Amino acid sequence: MSGHSKWAQIKRQKAVTDVRKGQLFTKLGREITVAAREGGADAEANYRLRLVIERAREHNMPMDTIERAIKRAAGGGEGAALEQVMYEGYGPGGAAVLVEIATDNRNRTAAEVRNVFTRGGGNLGEVGSVSWLFESRGVIAVEPRGRASDDVVLLAIDAGAQDVQVTDGAVEVYTDPKELARVRRGLDEQGLAVASAEITMVAKSTIQLDDRQQEALVRLLERLEELDDVQRVHTNVEFSADMVAQMGAHS
Repeated sequence: MSGHSKWAQIKRQKAVTDVRKGQLFTKLGREITVAAREGGADAEANYRLRLVIERAREHNMPMDTIERAIKRAAGGGEGAALEQVMYEGYGPGGAAVLVEIATDNRNRTAAEVRNVFTRGGGNLGEVGSVSWLFESRGVIAVEPRGRASDDVVLLAIDAGAQDVQVTDGAVEVYTDPKELARVRRGLDEQGLAVASAEITMVAKSTIQLDDRQQEALVRLLERLEELDDVQRVHTNVEFSADMVAQMGAHS
């Protein structure tokens, strides 16, 4: 599952220069609206909504903007029109790519996504073509902050983690989606610094590509994430440490 960790690492390194704040707020706002519409506007009772609000606050999204996004869920208009779609496709080297969408115009979004795949050396696939390679997991990023990684791993297991991955000192804790809240509370109680917690799609196994294919895939994934309707992008590729370092140097 370390493929998820490496791609997440690349995204974090490039976020400062590559993410426009206005676009990020648009994406978060849509995710808040969809979460509130599907699970209710009470963040205490709707854990998915609480997670995205926490992520929005981490990115300094104003509280009134968050509240407007929640109100849209009950007020019709854009909130009622938004629908979640999962697109599946293949990138350079046969990489599997899953694209999570929140859109009010499926035809427009499908055309945009297909265009990015085609220009990036990949192709959009049929429903079910690659989704079977992924599973829904809770993922918690923990900052060791001076603690030994082995100690963090043991504490995470004690808190109920199903698996723990350590990559270049970064610790990611994997849980059953339904257990994410409980495991996070356990980590908090242990005094660990939780950098993020989300329910996401994780590859069941990963593949490796050569350097040229990895570079082409990163460009494809970035172009997909630049689309306003795209919420998240996932792949089953295990990026090399050299690629992660290279992306960090360019951020």
